[in-house]
Amino acid sequence: MRVLVVEDEHKIANSIKKGLEQEMFAVDVAYNGEEGYDLASVEEFDVIVLDRLLPGIDGVDICKRLRERQIHIPVLLLTAKGQINDKVEGLNAGADDYLTKPFAFEELLARIKALTRRPKNTVGLVLSVRDLTLDTLTYEVKRGEKQIVLSSKEFSLLEYLTRHAKRVITRDQIINHVWDYDSNVLPNTVEVYVKLLRNKIDKPFKNKKPLIHTVRGFGYKIG
Repeated sequence: MRVLVVEDEHKIANSIKKGLEQEMFAVDVAYNGEEGYDLASVEEFDVIVLDRLLPGIDGVDICKRLRERQIHIPVLLLTAKGQINDKVEGLNAGADDYLTKPFAFEELLARIKALTRRPKNTVGLVLSVRDLTLDTLTYEVKRGEKQIVLSSKEFSLLEYLTRHAKRVITRDQIINHVWDYDSNVLPNTVEVYVKLLRNKIDKPFKNKKPLIHTVRGFGYKIG
């Protein structure tokens, strides 16, 4: 899952980024409103963590502009303001949730995960395709009764494919959702990670049909 953090306090922004990366998210950070709005407008994210008070464009205006452009990425608004009117203003501008500073990282993480389950097709904490299951809380992956150990990036790729089961996902879509903007993604990076996944969830199960499929000229699908 890919998250955009827009926060002008560098210490807070970098702390959120570090914590989310430890939870296997790909994270981009913007330190002012203009940069945050530009990234949110042109890149694909699963959630935006957005500070309300920013230099340049503030968080409420960013929400309004994104919604006016029919960009419906879930937004979690952060603010030091706790008054009801401020919360209502943020939600009315298009924010999906609201968290008042100071906050515990565990609550931020729980709210982000809740937002990723809301859009389009609502899914539970455990994702499944045939006999493959992924627990998005414990990061446990099983095929049948056999547990499969994945790296953080392998898990992120498998989770993204599984959330879009039976749909063809292009290489660019995978890069945009599994890697952050500053990552050094080589031309064959996606192919390398798909092969690593196949070696773990398909090849050891020779008596079962493979789950990951290449759609020539288009991309990959699982199912």
